[in-house]
Amino acid sequence: MSNIKLNKIFKTVCIASDHAGFNLKENIKNYLIDKNVSVFDLGPYNNHSVDYPDYAKKLGNRIKLNKSDVGILVCGSGTGMAISANKIKTIRAAVCYNLRSTRLSRQHNNANIIALGARLTKKKLSLKLVETFLITKFEGGRHLRRVKKI
Repeated sequence: MSNIKLNKIFKTVCIASDHAGFNLKENIKNYLIDKNVSVFDLGPYNNHSVDYPDYAKKLGNRIKLNKSDVGILVCGSGTGMAISANKIKTIRAAVCYNLRSTRLSRQHNNANIIALGARLTKKKLSLKLVETFLITKFEGGRHLRRVKKI
């Protein structure tokens, strides 16, 4: 991974998962802590079965209340978490699966949550996607007009 300072754009990052995403969540959290990023872990704190909508809601509401700037959600596919989080006003959760989809989610959509699939994305790529998400700026301009319509 690069030595880019990850906390240039966002000061606070929150993270949550379900049981399927627990191990990857822990890997991402430790990676960010090693990069001196302030991470708030919303759980779960073990890999016992849980309901992903509960954690997506907890994380989405934290962002909505401006307690964190952005969030990272991890479940088996990323889709369930994204669908659940996107029910919350002001949340723009994007399932990201490669570098281009991740960059575009920030540049064009101003996504404030990255959703990852632990069963579909390997650890090394997931760390690159999180890093890309955190360093990519929203382009604004014509994209701002469109994001405001959401």
